[in-house]
Amino acid sequence: MPGIDDWVNSPLDIVQSLFDAENKEWSNNVDGYFKNRLSDFTAWQRIPSLNHTPLHTLKPNSLVRYRCMVQDMFDPEYYLGVYEVQDKASNTTFLRTGKYQDIAENSRDLEVNLESRRNVTCDRQTLYCVPVPGENNWIKQGYEETSQKMTGPQLDPSSSSTSRVKRALDIDETTPSTSQDSSVTPQQNGDAVAMENGGDEGDAEKRSRTSDGGAAGAGTNTTVNLNFPIPGETGTACLVKVYDQMDVFKVTDMVEFVGVLSVDPSLAHFADSEEGQSLGDAVESMECIEEQNAHSPPPSLVPRLHVIASRKLSHINPHLPHDINSIMGKSLVENVLKEAGVIRDQLRWLLSQVLLCDALTADYLILHLLSSVYARREVCAIGKLSLNLSGIPQDPEFVTTLYSLIEQLVSKSHLMPLTLANMNKMKLIPKKDYTANRLTSGLLQLTERTHLVLDETAMQPGKLDSHGLMNLAALGNVISWQKVDYDFHYQKTEFPTNIGVLVLSDGKSILPTDCRVHLQPKRDEVNMADVQASVQQALRSGTIDLDKIRTFLEVLPLLEYTMSEDVQKFVEQDFVEARKSDPNKMTPEDFQHLLVITRLLSLSLGQPSLTMQIWERAKRMEAERKNRLQNATRPAASPANAAQ
Repeated sequence: MPGIDDWVNSPLDIVQSLFDAENKEWSNNVDGYFKNRLSDFTAWQRIPSLNHTPLHTLKPNSLVRYRCMVQDMFDPEYYLGVYEVQDKASNTTFLRTGKYQDIAENSRDLEVNLESRRNVTCDRQTLYCVPVPGENNWIKQGYEETSQKMTGPQLDPSSSSTSRVKRALDIDETTPSTSQDSSVTPQQNGDAVAMENGGDEGDAEKRSRTSDGGAAGAGTNTTVNLNFPIPGETGTACLVKVYDQMDVFKVTDMVEFVGVLSVDPSLAHFADSEEGQSLGDAVESMECIEEQNAHSPPPSLVPRLHVIASRKLSHINPHLPHDINSIMGKSLVENVLKEAGVIRDQLRWLLSQVLLCDALTADYLILHLLSSVYARREVCAIGKLSLNLSGIPQDPEFVTTLYSLIEQLVSKSHLMPLTLANMNKMKLIPKKDYTANRLTSGLLQLTERTHLVLDETAMQPGKLDSHGLMNLAALGNVISWQKVDYDFHYQKTEFPTNIGVLVLSDGKSILPTDCRVHLQPKRDEVNMADVQASVQQALRSGTIDLDKIRTFLEVLPLLEYTMSEDVQKFVEQDFVEARKSDPNKMTPEDFQHLLVITRLLSLSLGQPSLTMQIWERAKRMEAERKNRLQNATRPAASPANAAQ
């Protein structure tokens, strides 16, 4: 059987060896072969990572891994699933498959017959994917270290043969898809460049145009918008081509793909108002220049990946099992629950230091960091706990220090200062660009359980324009309903999301939140640089186990939570008694909020099932929080004044 070097470095050879034009189920054999190879977690890890390996060091047409978020979904793409090849030396013909590739690579003695009636057109889905937005540095470093440890030196891409003739396999989308034999002409697939039969090496290397791009070397350099949701982020975007699971993925899904890397330069299309057309462009001329450039960026910047295997990710911590329901995952959960009390105390101490020894605020911040939407009932998202920390000191280093700690604790986060300039100019909502036929990203296009920290203390006096008010409304929708209304010009399309929002403000936030805690420092005249130094010293010394805290915050939100029948009756009776004494002190909304608090508090204490003691503890926390708000002397900000 082929070794790992064979199926990782030359997967297309395996695919061609299993291809059988007479057997419609041959593709299942390919899936089974690679599924068997990838069933070993170590083998999966040994595949080079496109996220952490320089693209130029990866061998073309080899298997690579790619961890990403689905940012956009393009229209279906048609390609030659089966095509006829003629051996000019023996004057015989045979069939090959174009699955998992953009370019048909053959020797000089072989020629693709695009006019054969035996050719079969198939379709595939193209996803535009970007690195997971907001991924924190410790996550990237963890994956990079694992990748370097598991994979050996990469093969020199120049070692691949340069004497092979290449023929594009893509068919323009106007070609009908069929499982029957079809006649494919050069005009139908936009390929009017004849393949040379002889001549020098340059002639033999001529490439045809494809529906993905233009001829090699055509056009001029253009700026490519990689469409990252968070401005300033870096990484490798990728066009991911899916074959057998075209309806499985959706926008903002977090996925790790394994597929065949395609980086042939002929896939790129460069065009401007004067260039971009060449011989044989009769079909492609119907596409506008902007769409061609957006859908066919240079492979050196946006490589193509033909998916052979994939797995959706519930988390991206490289030090945890992929599946917490696996044997390793269940063992990990057991250990976390056993040590939850100790881990929580360490986390509480860390947060308290940065929050100027305010233990109650630290308790609520722990609950916020554990919160996650676990169900939806009509328009309500159940499980969320957006948090407003008011009474934030005027010292700008406070926000920096607090966010720096949050970055070290959670896998994905982003700090957004709510300055007037940001609110009036930033793109928060994804918008459909019909000219380029793509979805332009917005900052709120984030994966599940990303922590968004909004610094309202940065807002200066001034006026929000119409765009700023729209951004303010978008933030409010995320906080209140956990939804983002994507802009498709003629209508708004609602996309559910699961983003933890923390708002830092002086007085009451202008944004709606589920819970407000007023900071009550136990220290005066504190130097935040000294606080930061003491926290980092505790982390370096091993007094605080940072890895266990990260596991604690990553795993607990994924656990099931239950409430026994006895406890449920006790809670309901408690609510009835509270309503009898004073209906204003326990409204139905207060009761629902208390249920969320008790659930999160219970999980943070390592109790997946609610107890009466935890219920009473949550009530005491809520009473203290509300008492603080009543006693706060700092005047609340007026939403009308703050927005002007």
